Amino acid sequence: MDVLINVFVALHVIGIASLLGGFLTQMKAIGAGTARFTPAMLHGALTMLVTGIALVGLNQADDQAVNNLKIGIKLAILVVILGIVYVKRDEETVDKGLFGAVGGLTTANIFIATLWV
Repeated sequence: MDVLINVFVALHVIGIASLLGGFLTQMKAIGAGTARFTPAMLHGALTMLVTGIALVGLNQADDQAVNNLKIGIKLAILVVILGIVYVKRDEETVDKGLFGAVGGLTTANIFIATLWV
């Protein structure tokens, strides 16, 4: 079971990298006001959602403790990110504040995952 959990953790990290990487590669575009949500950002967020749900189920099946409050907060943040990216995915440019919010929420999700014990 540990190997399967670690595979899903790796896939979860790949999803995070895709979402945050899409944000970070457009730092110049944010300043110029031409930033947009890329398909990789949407796919990364969806990967995070699917693998996160799988990880909760696998950890519970393995009788490991799951912090439901932490998972609930991370899920709520991810749903907001997904909503923003999904709705604005076809627009040529996205407002700086909205684009920055996705980057900030993604970073917050990473810090919650790593610092909240």
